[in-house]
Amino acid sequence: MSYQHVAAPSGTPAATEPPLVSLRGVNKHYGPLHVLQDIDLDVRRGEVVVVIGPSGSGKSTLCRTINRLETIDSGEITLDGQRLPEEGPQLAKLRAKVGMVFQSFNLFPHKTILENVTLGPMRVNSVSKDAAEKRAMELLARVGVDKQAPKYPAQLSGGQQQRVAIARALAMDPEVMLFDEPTSALDPEMINEVLDTMTALAKQGMTMIVVTHEMGFARRAADRVVFMADGRIVEQNTPEEFYTNPQSSRAQDFLAKILH
Repeated sequence: MSYQHVAAPSGTPAATEPPLVSLRGVNKHYGPLHVLQDIDLDVRRGEVVVVIGPSGSGKSTLCRTINRLETIDSGEITLDGQRLPEEGPQLAKLRAKVGMVFQSFNLFPHKTILENVTLGPMRVNSVSKDAAEKRAMELLARVGVDKQAPKYPAQLSGGQQQRVAIARALAMDPEVMLFDEPTSALDPEMINEVLDTMTALAKQGMTMIVVTHEMGFARRAADRVVFMADGRIVEQNTPEEFYTNPQSSRAQDFLAKILH
């Protein structure tokens, strides 16, 4: 099977600056399964990169290696020029720079919405309770759920819970936000409220790596679309170029199935 690795388009943000996130020769196996194969990827500050591809192509694993929720077998991942540490306090410190939003919202069910958002800044960043609550309320307002602050996660809709999860990640002041299929667990009518929140975040200049099946979001908010299949990056390009003129037969087949 031949793969074409298309270079990142030159029009991406800050193309002359060193990348904020860089993966070089990254490989990952689950037993005999080679889920990431020689992955090279640079994401620049302020860039929104959407990763798409068929199920089982390695998209979520790629996302999870960037904050070391998944270890890698070989290669190197750097954040802001620093190699990801193996473990310990340095890893926790670096991880705080990487916000993550999962498919399932992963909110603490026994804590209020406000407590969910303030916990990280208070525990990890030693922010005072008053300062953490003030910032949390600002972020909850920004994602449109500030009125839900005293409630518990079970009292909110899925879309509201996912917006709380975004606020919680933002409360750590991350340098990059990772989204691993953030709308896949949501009812259709709730998907847009989460995508609108993410689009607003992209417009405000947040560096984002988004694994998603939402092609409309990719067209609307991405600076670059990265297409993966069988553990490899097959091609990458601007949304316009990728959707109108995919270079590889693998991408052409994929788009033919999902767009028609």
